Amino acid sequence: MTAPVKQLTRSRQDKMIGGVCAGIADYMGWSPQAVRIGFIASCLLPGPQFLVYLALWVVIPQREF
Repeated sequence: MTAPVKQLTRSRQDKMIGGVCAGIADYMGWSPQAVRIGFIASCLLPGPQFLVYLALWVVIPQREF
């Protein structure tokens, strides 16, 4: 038997903007709120965090169900 394959997808139900943070949290087994807080905290630092979020929004497929 093979283990089920985990796939990174954007969440449809637990999303605030694009579902990227909730999808990452589900994939990693973390809390969506923790990922969102981490993302917001990282935006206080210099860097392209917002552009990375937008790129992930485009690249990561939305969950089927």
